[in-house]
Amino acid sequence: MTERETTRLIAWSRELRRVHGQLREALSVTRAALVDGTTGEAATRELLLYCHGFCTALDGHHQGEDRTLFPAIAAAHPELRPVLRSLEQDHSMIAHLLGGLRTAVDRAAPPEELDQHLEGIAALMENHFRYEERQLLTVLETLDLAAEPQEVLGPL
Repeated sequence: MTERETTRLIAWSRELRRVHGQLREALSVTRAALVDGTTGEAATRELLLYCHGFCTALDGHHQGEDRTLFPAIAAAHPELRPVLRSLEQDHSMIAHLLGGLRTAVDRAAPPEELDQHLEGIAALMENHFRYEERQLLTVLETLDLAAEPQEVLGPL
């Protein structure tokens, strides 16, 4: 294996960590916009923008994993299928929570309610990311997957 091929393979584990970091930061920025306390229409528009961007990014990340990354891992490492099923279940639960957040934002729910939605998403998302990283980073360092990072890990 050439150095370029090795770098490309190891890039998947680095890329996953990078994407998780960006999603953590997006959630942090969204929560900070909520805590800011600015009232009025401008603050509502800003929060809608943050929430929409965060929800879209997280949802896209999970769809890319379900569609491209997890099938490639399952083909190369069938013993990880139970782990992948668990991660896919997390994706479904997170999508449900994101739907609740979108609904709350669309109806201009009070900041306390929005923060409860974000807190629930944050708890599940962090647990999911840590489990995913523990179970898959080593595998990703050897996974031969010819695809674009955005296709696999979502557009950020």
